[in-house]
Amino acid sequence: MFALIRLPFLLAIAFVIGVFYERNAHSERCLAAGGQIRAQLCHGADQ
Repeated sequence: MFALIRLPFLLAIAFVIGVFYERNAHSERCLAAGGQIRAQLCHGADQ
């Protein structure tokens, strides 16, 4: 019974961690290309 409650909780935690990981990776790629992050979008980066 505890496993049925634990599974969605762990999935939610993994999802949130994945979202933060991708936001950080996006930010690093933008800054490496010479851009700025504004409103979670990359502005001014060279492609």
